[in-house]
Amino acid sequence: MLAFADPRSRHRRRTFLKVGASSLMGLPFLPVAARAALGSELTDVLRDRSIVFVFMHGGPSQTETFDPKMTAPPGVRSANGAIATSMPGVEFGSGLPKLAQRAHKLAIVRSFQTGDGRHDIKPIVSRFSDDANISTYYARIAGANRPDSGMPTTAALYPRAVEAEAMPAFKNFGDFESTGSLGAAYSPFAPSGGSELRENMKLSLPMDRLDDRRSLLENLDRARRLVEAGGTASGLDALRQQAFDTILGGVADAFSLEKEDPATVRRYDTAPLVRPEQISRRWNNYKRYIDNASSLGKLMLLARRLCERGCGFVTVTTNFVWDMHADQNNAGVEEGMRYMGVPFDHAIATFLDDIEERGLSEKILLVCCGEMGRTPRINGRGGRDHWGRLAPLLIAGGGMKMGQVIGQSSRDAGEPASAPIRIPDLVSTLLHSLLDIGELRLRRGVPAEILRTANAGTPIAELT
Repeated sequence: MLAFADPRSRHRRRTFLKVGASSLMGLPFLPVAARAALGSELTDVLRDRSIVFVFMHGGPSQTETFDPKMTAPPGVRSANGAIATSMPGVEFGSGLPKLAQRAHKLAIVRSFQTGDGRHDIKPIVSRFSDDANISTYYARIAGANRPDSGMPTTAALYPRAVEAEAMPAFKNFGDFESTGSLGAAYSPFAPSGGSELRENMKLSLPMDRLDDRRSLLENLDRARRLVEAGGTASGLDALRQQAFDTILGGVADAFSLEKEDPATVRRYDTAPLVRPEQISRRWNNYKRYIDNASSLGKLMLLARRLCERGCGFVTVTTNFVWDMHADQNNAGVEEGMRYMGVPFDHAIATFLDDIEERGLSEKILLVCCGEMGRTPRINGRGGRDHWGRLAPLLIAGGGMKMGQVIGQSSRDAGEPASAPIRIPDLVSTLLHSLLDIGELRLRRGVPAEILRTANAGTPIAELT
């Protein structure tokens, strides 16, 4: 087995490109016909769509974001006021002016309920998904890599993917790379920034062995013999060239913002919006606020680049910054929205504009939420505490119906006032958007976890 890997890593999923024939997913470079002959062809149940899931780690306030409740008394309504949106009669918190201008391109769910106020990553990894990142189910059907390019089908992007000096990935409350019972081979590829990213893209063989091409060709010849035995030998010359093109940088280029138009990088960049000197050092999360501001825009650009090149599910997470208690660690809601809301507003709005300009709005489904919302009443320090009965949820694109508010909340934004939409419903919506679940039911050998998870909830009807 020949593989791209980081030889220093203890995580097996660092090996993300394989040339060989020892397992179902061991032949990512083989043409479609060859993979069908090997019994691994399920790609016809894939819908032509990608998902970018932005996890607002810490629990964003529903009131300061998409449900400001300005008719409620002080201490309940949005601390930052409200702003009119492009949807008549709908207001957002005033800290999201760019998203307000694009509200007609969004679906805002005001009856989303995550169920509890615990810090975790339950909308994307939970008991509802058998403790696997939702993207794992997509990778299990699509394969760990695209057969035509070697692009990983799933990725998890932390601030270090674009900022080498950022803090390490925050996994205190859950692992975004978890695969449950499906196995580590289907875990999202999680690059780090700078030279470490380049290391992760290299072949785990000394360059002198790569230079003479012998080891690679031996593995490709082994693949040839297997394919010939199945009666499909076409395309192997292209296979050889593809393997080398990928090793020498084809896939790696997608992960490098250096390959992007500098004007586009500047357009996405959120670092100038919140400078370190503008953030109070009294908060223990000071460095996390800096990392969020410096990385979020570039993470969204990287997510677009990956989807554009065939990645089917990208998880983006911001190192735990939305926990707005106004305690020793975190700013309160008014100050905190300057630190988190401003970069979020800019990055998501820019992403939406960019994919529309590139004709990708129908192809990419954007989801933004956290693990919970915040209390209806502001605490005595100017913050809001944990609240699992209502949480903000933004959905955009993916060929779904936009320009609507789905569900209603109570007068204090504390409870759903209409039928709640829960995590299993969100998970089901995402999996049904990526996969033809009806067709998948008819296939043999599909892991039971996939169908069970996809059908545990009800897809959000208003979106279709």
